[in-house]
Amino acid sequence: MRKLIVLSVWLFVVGLSSGAFAQGNEMPITIMFWNVENLFDPFDDSLTADEEFTPEGPRHWTWTKFKHKLNNIYKVIAMAGEWNPPDIIGLCEVENRWVLEQLVRNTPLLKYEYRIIHYDSPDQRGIDVAMLYVPGSFRPIHTAPQKVMGLKPEDEPARDILYVKGLIHESDTVHLFINHWPSRYRGEMITEPERVKAAGILRKSADSLLTHDPDSRIIIFGDFNDEPEDISISEILSARYTGEDVETDALYNLTVFPSRSCPGTQKYQGKWSFFDQFIVAGNILLNYDSCCVKVLDFEFLLEEDKVYTGRKPFRTYNGYHYQRGFSDHLPVCLKFYIK
Repeated sequence: MRKLIVLSVWLFVVGLSSGAFAQGNEMPITIMFWNVENLFDPFDDSLTADEEFTPEGPRHWTWTKFKHKLNNIYKVIAMAGEWNPPDIIGLCEVENRWVLEQLVRNTPLLKYEYRIIHYDSPDQRGIDVAMLYVPGSFRPIHTAPQKVMGLKPEDEPARDILYVKGLIHESDTVHLFINHWPSRYRGEMITEPERVKAAGILRKSADSLLTHDPDSRIIIFGDFNDEPEDISISEILSARYTGEDVETDALYNLTVFPSRSCPGTQKYQGKWSFFDQFIVAGNILLNYDSCCVKVLDFEFLLEEDKVYTGRKPFRTYNGYHYQRGFSDHLPVCLKFYIK
């Protein structure tokens, strides 16, 4: 099925009035994703390599610093939804379920009654992906971690992909895939096959859903550690540009645009990258109004880049110097309206 439509999909810097998203009486849904960068508790877990984030470790990670990190995350989530908090939140680099419980129960987020979906992944440092949701907006039907095994049998498995099937506003079934693909820490080219592997597993899952039901409404998001133009996303996952005719069973990257008005979501050695993305099946674009993606670049999330000029994300640490910041990534939000 093909249909030519005019898509109101764009990426822009936050700073518009809250009325910019007004859409009659249709029901809005906001999905946020954020790599919160090392949300560790201050306790030593003997099963993971988390010693760096303990009071005795090189970062001297204390309960006070942990609580400040939670409050920073709360502040961003509270502002992300403008009038209301996000209905669904994907997070990565969280150590365990306990830190998520502290976030939703021991900060002002308590009033929103967020529920948690989390599985322990095989990451050596113990960092996982997770999802929070507002029960009145979303009801999970099935959840599961999707394993991303190593390229060779002896390789360590990568972080899981979190799969969540559920109902939004008790009306439409959606399939959510939350990702944190292997990093580039050991070098972009050396680690590229690992991200290609993750992309292949994700593509196979999407194809399975679309083969069973071509009307499957799929939303893929996360920190891919690759740009939209890289092989893993543009070729293996086959995420297309939204300016083309929309096909129900194709995937579209809402972070691919001819002209980018925002430099990216992460900055490394002076270069901005769009590692944090939203990718959706054509059915999302054909059935929901005003699909909009935005980067949350609130002023307090950025600081002066004294080395490479311009601005950069305001991190919790600058090297090993604690500076009370937020994360090395900026959050991204997807918003659409149910007709």
